[in-house]
Amino acid sequence: MAEASRPENGAPHIPVLLGEVLGALQPAPGMVIVDATFGAGGYTRRLLEAGATVHAFDRDPDAIAAGRLWPETRENPPRLVLHARRFSEMAEGMAEVGIDRVDGVVMDIGVSSMQLDQPQRGFAFSSDGPLDMRMAQEGPSAADFLNTAAEAEIADVLYLYAEERQSRRVARAIVAARPLETTGQLAHVVRKALGYRPGAPKDPATRSFQAVRIHVNAELDELKEGLLAAESLLAEGGRLAVVSFHSLEDRIVKQFLRDASGAVSGGSRHLPQAQSASSPTFAHVSKAVRPSEAELAFNPRSRSATLRSAMRTAAPARRAA
Repeated sequence: MAEASRPENGAPHIPVLLGEVLGALQPAPGMVIVDATFGAGGYTRRLLEAGATVHAFDRDPDAIAAGRLWPETRENPPRLVLHARRFSEMAEGMAEVGIDRVDGVVMDIGVSSMQLDQPQRGFAFSSDGPLDMRMAQEGPSAADFLNTAAEAEIADVLYLYAEERQSRRVARAIVAARPLETTGQLAHVVRKALGYRPGAPKDPATRSFQAVRIHVNAELDELKEGLLAAESLLAEGGRLAVVSFHSLEDRIVKQFLRDASGAVSGGSRHLPQAQSASSPTFAHVSKAVRPSEAELAFNPRSRSATLRSAMRTAAPARRAA
């Protein structure tokens, strides 16, 4: 069992399932690997140490700015190439630098610890801050959405992206409390609507913050497009590793790999497993991998993490086909 990695040089992020991700990717000198969600660079650091060249994508300008300080960006040729764009655009980004196939892609889905721990980014309510939540730091913010959207739309977002059973009640309370400007205000409104008592094991505001964040950043659509981009970019034998943090994300990854490996339904003892009409684009699909007890003790934020991985076949990408 792999141990969680300690943050290096004071970095605020502990990469989740690091040993398991490296085992899935099997990095080696000469490989070209895409870190689709660079963040604080936890996976990238170990990939570089293994001798790989890393192309790192992130839509957060703070992450890109921090990455430009890494010495590997100044090597000739650079072993770390930064791309300030969404990971759904990884194929286009790689084409711009003359690369059409890579040996690996790693994706760590959702908000990073670096973003959560900065109150001014508005992703969490542990410290009060502006109600922002924008990963790219541009476009409509969480406050823009919550202060202008119809009550029914807010309720739909809470139900779809956080499975909030009392979404209508929370949406009604949000509309009644407008305008909302800070994370503390939103957390207070949600807690009051749901009858939260301090000291209860779970804070119900967590679900609403997750839902709003996913909506503001179109995270699930981005994940779907990112998986297809990885399929088109990986060379035969290339490896895909995806770490997700809640059931909605994991469901998308699981379904994508099930379809891509040729099985489109689980079947039963009465009905054989259905097969995809196209040739499988992925093989050696792993079962879900979750953190060890040792990692959970070291890094409690890893508790909800799930890793799924697979190897690219020689079949044409389904989108291209």
